[in-house]
Amino acid sequence: MEKKLGVLGGMGPFATSVFFERMIERTNATKDQEHIDMIILNHATLPDRTEAIITERPDAFLRSIEKDIKLLDVAGVSNIVIPCNTSHYFFSDMQAMTSIHIINMVDKTIDFIKEKYGHEGKVGILATDGTILSGVYERACEKKGIDSLIPDSKTQKQVMSIIYKIKSNLHVHAPELNTIIHKLITEQNCTTVILGCTELSCVPIDARVANHCVDPMNILVEAAIHASGKDIN
Repeated sequence: MEKKLGVLGGMGPFATSVFFERMIERTNATKDQEHIDMIILNHATLPDRTEAIITERPDAFLRSIEKDIKLLDVAGVSNIVIPCNTSHYFFSDMQAMTSIHIINMVDKTIDFIKEKYGHEGKVGILATDGTILSGVYERACEKKGIDSLIPDSKTQKQVMSIIYKIKSNLHVHAPELNTIIHKLITEQNCTTVILGCTELSCVPIDARVANHCVDPMNILVEAAIHASGKDIN
C-alpha cells in the first residue's frame, strides 16, 4: 500500500534538497506516477538545534516544530521523516506531538551498524556540538552493545567548522573531512564512522574512506521508501 510521506526539513535547506534528490534516485520507479507522494515542509527559520541543546532552552524550537507537525498531520501523511540528526535529541517530544509515525534516523542507523558489524569494532561519531553533547548516538550504540568514540575537542572544532562552512557555501569542498575520517580509522581503530550531520552527507568523500562510513541520510532514505510502500533501486 502506497503512503504519503511528510518531510520536516529546512535543517538545513541544502540537506533537505539532497534528501529529496536521493529519494527520487533510490525509489524503484519508471514514471512519475510510480514515485512517492511527499509533503516537504522546508522550515529554514526553525531555531538552531545545537543552540537549543547547549543552552538547555528547547521551548522555542519545540513550539515551532509542533506547528509543522500539525500541518503535516492535516496534510494526511502516513509517516514523517526529519533529515536532521541533531533534532533527534528531541525525538520523544516530537513523537508525543502526533500519532503519525516519525521514522527515527538515529535508531535506524545503529540498527544498520549492528546488523552489519555486530558487536565488533568501534564506531566513530562525527556530528554537531549539539548532537555530541546530547549523546543520542552514544546512547543508541550503548543500547545495542556497540562501543562508540567521539572526537577530541580539537577535532570537534574542525568538524563544526566544516558543517557551518557547508551551510554557508553549498558548493564547498572539505578535504579535511577525509583526513579526520582516516585518522579515526587508522589511529583510533574505528571500524566505521557515522556521518552524523546531514551537512556531512552533502560533500564528496574520497573512496578510500567512504567505504568505512555510514551515512544516516542514506539509511533514512531507504527506511522512508520502505515505509511508503515502495521498493529501492
